[in-house]
Amino acid sequence: MIRVLLAEDQAMVRGALAALLSREADIEVVAEVARGDTVIETALVAQPDVALLDIEMPGGGGLMAAQALRTALPSCRVVILTTFGRSGYLRRAMESGAVGFLLKDEPAKALAVALRRVMAGERVVDPDLAVASLSEGNNPLTSREREVLSASLFGASLAAIAAQLSLSEGTVRNHLSVAMQKLGAQNRMEAARLAEQKGWL
Repeated sequence: MIRVLLAEDQAMVRGALAALLSREADIEVVAEVARGDTVIETALVAQPDVALLDIEMPGGGGLMAAQALRTALPSCRVVILTTFGRSGYLRRAMESGAVGFLLKDEPAKALAVALRRVMAGERVVDPDLAVASLSEGNNPLTSREREVLSASLFGASLAAIAAQLSLSEGTVRNHLSVAMQKLGAQNRMEAARLAEQKGWL
């Protein structure tokens, strides 16, 4: 029996996934959570074989939870299940210790097959996304450049970004300038949008 922890913030999606997986004779959903910051605590109690994690959830997303699970419960395999087919997310998921990365528009049977393959020691990745990830190359942004671009996404002023990140306005301007250059963007909003589309933020 494959014991699964399901982490998905949308109750309807979570319920549908749990119902579909429970139809499989060899799969049991042993825990469900709606927040990233409850994954570890729940996993330590439920002791799942596989954690099926959504990327974007309140309380820290699936990528943060995947990294924490690798330390807290190394025997648990992590599969990311997401709507966001962004190549940067795939790369970050694999760096966080995930062994699977699937899109939510996969048929239910494909998900069950993927869980069995993961339990057999395989890595399971959406093939189109794997190709896109290889063609995109590595994320060229430093962690500080990612922070500054993330803060720019909603049109915050330089002063607001500087205050939020405890940096000087000059430092923020420098990070934005370098990030724009790396991404070939005309302005910081374009740079932030490009980075977000690639899953680099």
